[in-house]
Amino acid sequence: METVRGIKIRTILLDNNNWLNFYNKFKHLIRLSIVINVCKLLACGTAFLGFHHYTCQTCGNSKKVFHTCKSRFCSSCGKKSTEEWIAKNLALLPQTPWQHITFTLPAELREFFWLNRHLLNHIAKIPAAIITKYAKAKKLIPGIFMAIHTFGRDLKTNPHFHLSTTSGGLVLDYSRWVSNFYIHHQTLKDRWKQQVIQTIRDLYNDGKLTLPPSLNHITSYTAFNSWLNFLYHKAWVVHLQKKCSDHHKNIKYLGRYLKRPPMAETRIVKYDGSFVSYLFMDHHDKQRTMVTLDIEEFIKRLIRHIPDSNFRMIRYYNWLANRRRDALLPKVFLLLNLTPQASNSLTYHSLFFAAFGHDPLQCQNCKSFMILDAISYPPKSNITSHHQELATTKI
Repeated sequence: METVRGIKIRTILLDNNNWLNFYNKFKHLIRLSIVINVCKLLACGTAFLGFHHYTCQTCGNSKKVFHTCKSRFCSSCGKKSTEEWIAKNLALLPQTPWQHITFTLPAELREFFWLNRHLLNHIAKIPAAIITKYAKAKKLIPGIFMAIHTFGRDLKTNPHFHLSTTSGGLVLDYSRWVSNFYIHHQTLKDRWKQQVIQTIRDLYNDGKLTLPPSLNHITSYTAFNSWLNFLYHKAWVVHLQKKCSDHHKNIKYLGRYLKRPPMAETRIVKYDGSFVSYLFMDHHDKQRTMVTLDIEEFIKRLIRHIPDSNFRMIRYYNWLANRRRDALLPKVFLLLNLTPQASNSLTYHSLFFAAFGHDPLQCQNCKSFMILDAISYPPKSNITSHHQELATTKI
């Protein structure tokens, strides 16, 4: 295939049987959730997933609107998921000052997560627990939501955690709202690294941690503990953004960051059948940098960030948690003198109109409106049973 700009990931996976060749080589290492999401991406927007059929009653013109895959791995469906999350949370979260905090890990710990996938869930519990304990010492209960990210802009492994907390909270008996509790930055960093290191130490001591090849020389608890002490004295970054009083701005910013797939297809600038080149913004020098990878490495970097099925990448805590939200969130709105808002429903129709400025169901011939007259549904069988068929689809 000739060099092309703005090419689709689906096209790269299907070209030259790139995905199927990769799968056959590494299938003993590929998780089921990866196969499911790749199958969804390959089927997205095709007749395989079915379609809605619309007909113009005036001139007889018709069109098919193919169903989408709804996978976060899919760039176009990830965008829709982003807009849906923003709409939902603009209505859900109270208009009050919020503090956004990013918890990062030293580079030495990053390779642990692919050998110990359970580690991500253990570490993910720590940020919200620190903030909750910190606030409860001040007799407050904040609202918290957090997103887990496993990649940096260059697609390399970089687990980190984006947490947003109200800068005030309910008092412990839920009778009042108290604004503005102060989070001491150094205390936050100290507690973060202490608890991360203790969690890793405990897992190792219980025989539940596999060490990466770079630590093959460590053969005892004493040696591992010495290495952790070295890690403790490195610089750990916990970034506190300025408090934001406009929760709309905060949610829209975070939504576009938290719900996006690992790779936006607009970043792909070159594909020649053997190599893929893409751009990313380097945090260090604020310059756009191009990375060129062979097909195998490109696929590897993409799919490793697909989470296991039922693993929650976005989590809510305290009075925002699902089991407490119905009882406590109305109380928060009442104490803040706010009126709950209904969430805007996003449809194919509304998203298309917002993107292209015209009604997708208006007949292009006579300008009448088309009506739905048939629906085609996808196969009832598990999508992975069609893996070979989808992976060999003609482009």
